[in-house]
Amino acid sequence: MLQLDFAFDDQLEEIREAEARGSVARDPSIDAALAGNAPVYVGVSGGKDSQALAYRVQAHLDDIGHVGPRALIHSDLGRVEWRDSLPVCERLAERLGWELIVVRRTAGDMMDRWLSRWAANVERYALLSCVRLIMPWSSASQRFCTSELKSQIIARAIRARHPAGPVVSAVGIRREESAVRTRMPVAKRDERLTRARGIGLTWNALIHWQRAEVLDYIRSRGDVLHEAYRIYGSSRVSCAFCVLASLADLQAAARCVDNMAILREIVELEVRSTFSFQGKRWLGDLAPDLLDPPLRSRLAEAKERAALRQTAETRIPHHLLYAAGWPTCMPTAEEARLLAEVRRQVAEAVGIEAGYLDAAAIQARYAALLDERRLVASR
Repeated sequence: MLQLDFAFDDQLEEIREAEARGSVARDPSIDAALAGNAPVYVGVSGGKDSQALAYRVQAHLDDIGHVGPRALIHSDLGRVEWRDSLPVCERLAERLGWELIVVRRTAGDMMDRWLSRWAANVERYALLSCVRLIMPWSSASQRFCTSELKSQIIARAIRARHPAGPVVSAVGIRREESAVRTRMPVAKRDERLTRARGIGLTWNALIHWQRAEVLDYIRSRGDVLHEAYRIYGSSRVSCAFCVLASLADLQAAARCVDNMAILREIVELEVRSTFSFQGKRWLGDLAPDLLDPPLRSRLAEAKERAALRQTAETRIPHHLLYAAGWPTCMPTAEEARLLAEVRRQVAEAVGIEAGYLDAAAIQARYAALLDERRLVASR
């Protein structure tokens, strides 16, 4: 029994030392909100940063005597998620003694969003509402995967629970992770969380921590990391296959048998759309042995069709592309004939139907859009 007491005391001392090394980042607006016992929500993904964040924020709240509502909140991305993500969050909530709120996009998960985006983009192309065919995937410049399936849904759930008063959302962002994040503040007003009767604040409580501090702190709390790190060697936890992931992290995900179904589903959309999952990197090339022979054959054909699409679209003069969804000038008869030829080639290469396949129809469509643009601008 004495040995157990000593072991427990040693663990407490380790926790205290880790917390002393890794203090939370402070901000006057956050301090004031917490002093008033504002509700605190910690966003958790199952990854290491949010795991350490939850433990450290709990310790800070206890230290300052905060008695307001506290909860973890997790946005479930559906079949693109690692299987261990939700269990990590559930274990974390149990260890903290906090409620875990799980939210989901009602219109479908991340894969559904890519599929619906592709269908919408095909329709837009058919109607000449875009000049170049648009890919189904999210990207660094269009991170609707984060905004629509995480930030907006989490904020909506928090607002519904707290129609009035300040509310704090703690996020596990660290400056070490990217050049963009080095410029992020400790805290800021969050318009997504702000209501008519209460301000919402985002708190980057561990923004100054280094990766080693995160890992040491989780270890000091006696917890273990997500299987993506422990078993498969991934450097991060997000979607199993993320449009922003490194090659090494994609390969790590491909080693997990639970990710095979979504890998094949993503490859199917690569084949249908002729757009590679990441820039010039086709997910289907990641582990071709995991694809059946017919899918491998169709992938090879899709790459050829992609090359035809890209070659055709390089012929489009830049001034005929739309700006903010609108044409900026009227194509000449010769330019309209060129666009019609390109559209026929793209539709054939991708295997989609498209309207406006002759010069007269294209000029009429541009004229209608230019008139509509002027009407909108005059309002």
